[in-house]
This record gives sequence, C-alpha cells and structure tokens, in this order.
Amino acid sequence: MINKRWKFIFKVSILLLLIIISSQGIVEAAPTFEIPDVNLSIETGEGSQNLALPLQIMLLLTVLSLAPAILIMLTSFVRIAVVLSLIRRALATRRMPPNQVIIGLAIFLTIFVMAPVWGQIYDTAVQPYLDDEINQMQAYEQGIKPLRKFMFKQTREKDIALFVDLGEIERPQNQMEIPTYVLIPAFIISELRIAFQIGFIIYLPFIVIDMIVASTLMSMGMMMLPPVMISLPFKILLFVLVDGWYLVIKSLIKTFN
Repeated sequence: MINKRWKFIFKVSILLLLIIISSQGIVEAAPTFEIPDVNLSIETGEGSQNLALPLQIMLLLTVLSLAPAILIMLTSFVRIAVVLSLIRRALATRRMPPNQVIIGLAIFLTIFVMAPVWGQIYDTAVQPYLDDEINQMQAYEQGIKPLRKFMFKQTREKDIALFVDLGEIERPQNQMEIPTYVLIPAFIISELRIAFQIGFIIYLPFIVIDMIVASTLMSMGMMMLPPVMISLPFKILLFVLVDGWYLVIKSLIKTFN
C-alpha cells in the first residue's frame, strides 16, 4: 500500500513537471508520426463504474485538459513561484537564475509541500476507485476533501466572504456549505497576498543597499554611473553571507504549516 501510494505521488509529480516544462516552451516538438486508426464502440459498462469505456476515455481526457489549473492553481505552486520571482527582481540579476531554474525549484518545492495531500487523495479516492469499491462521483467527493482542507487552511475568511458576496450565495454556516468554485478563487488571491507580503520583506534590505550606493555616488559626483552596477555585487555578497536561499526556502515552507 505504501509503495503504491508513493508511486501515485511520483506520477502526479512527474505530470506536474511535464506540464510546467511544456508551458515554458522548452520541450521540442515531437517528430512526425502516422496517426493510427481509432475505433470506438459503445458497450455496456460492468461493475460499479457504470460508464462505457469510450466515455471513461473522454472523462480522462477532460481531466487531463484541466490538469494545469488543478496542479498549479490549487497547490502551493503560486506562492512559491511568485516569491522566487520576487527574489530575482530584488537582487536585480535580470534573468539569473533563469526561468527554468525558478520554475523547476518551484515544482519540486510544491511536490514536497503537497506530498501529504496527494497521499491522502490516493488512500481515500484513487485506491478505492481502482479496487472498484466506489464510483467516479464518490471518488471525486473523497478526493476533493484533502485538497479543500489544504485550501481552507491557507485562505482568509475575508477572501471567502468576498466571493460568497459576489456570487450572491446564502451565507454558509460551515466549511462544508462553501462551494469549491467559491473556495478556489479565494485561495488564489490569498496565496498572492501572502506571496507579496513575503516579497516586501525580502525587498527591504536590498532597497537599503540601493539607497546607500546611490547617495554615495551622488556625494562623489558620479551621477553618470548607474547605481545598479555598483550595488549588484553587494546585494549578491549580502545574500550569500546570510545564506539567503536557505533562509527564504525555510521560511517559505513554514508558511504552509
């Protein structure tokens, strides 16, 4: 059971990695190949699934088409990616680290943070469905619970109330009455808010360095020399001396606890 669970987490992680890489345009086009003939026939479903094989294939393709939104917007990826991007902007290193490194690090940090949630989804939804113990709707209801629990933990009540009010929904009495389509946008804007708060704190020491360098150059009459050129080495030196990547990643991961 444990091996199957980690295999599922590994497959989800690989799927997330492939989706992000393909969205960055770093995967080369596949070579030309002949498309085989596909013959779909409608047959009577057996067991508890109650869906013919062609319909199951269509359902699977629909889920895969929504996979980028599910695996990116409903996980910790948004907060991590935004914070890492703000670090690069604060250092003023332009495209260093490159986008592929930033996205890759964000993916594997997301895998690390979301592994317990994906494990719960596998144990409560995927494995029972594969064992033909529950149907598709029951698998969805069981699988969405750990994900909703994670999103509720990271979402402010104020943001949820905003979308409840905008959707003109009757005020819910508990979390179970909050629709998922209300929770998702509330979760996303909460993640963006936290990411920008972290980014503001990261920016402060680097702004101080820029101000010191700019005022020094002004006092020396070197107004034509760009302050960024002088402050960049000091920013990198400060970031290395305080072990910046260690501190940022440690603090960032702890925000999900």
